Amino acid sequence: MLPPTPVTLEGDFVRLEPLAMSHLEPLCAVGLDPSLWEWTVSKVATCEQMAAYLQDALDGQAAGTMLPFVTIERASGTVVGSSRYGNIDVTNRRLEIGWTWVAPAWQRTAINTEAKLLMMRHAFDGLGCQRVELKTDARNERSRRAILRLGAKEEGRLRKHMVVAGGRVRDTVYFSVIDDEWPTVEARLMAMLSHHAQP
Repeated sequence: MLPPTPVTLEGDFVRLEPLAMSHLEPLCAVGLDPSLWEWTVSKVATCEQMAAYLQDALDGQAAGTMLPFVTIERASGTVVGSSRYGNIDVTNRRLEIGWTWVAPAWQRTAINTEAKLLMMRHAFDGLGCQRVELKTDARNERSRRAILRLGAKEEGRLRKHMVVAGGRVRDTVYFSVIDDEWPTVEARLMAMLSHHAQP
């Protein structure tokens, strides 16, 4: 597996660009809605907190454990969210896709589906991963359904896995896609996108 380095991933509906602090203002414009952070470990309610969130991602990139992206709607050029590769493990050829949020106005569109397709395609076909992980709060039924809809396999629950903002202790459900499954998952995601009108 190759170490992930900053790259732009582009599809029909979405462009994923390397995250930079210059994205702070447009991310604050769409990303301070409390509903976006209900199930996350971090809470982002102010531009100062968003700046810290971005800095954490960029620190992870510098350490080689993360590769963060900003999510841009291609048709309008509008910044609509963010996502990351995280927990990058080159030796064991695996990484996690997560820290994903899409502003409410662009939810239930092709944006997140195509972003996941682009990120998985780059992970498997570009970097040589053998395993891509996804995880979510066990109580977040919507997220769990969405991950399963992508074609990932649920692997199990890690009890008392994380302490989230506010002090609540959460169970985490892990999912994965492995390289043997990737061609089927890729076809599934492409079929899902074919139901959306072209921009």
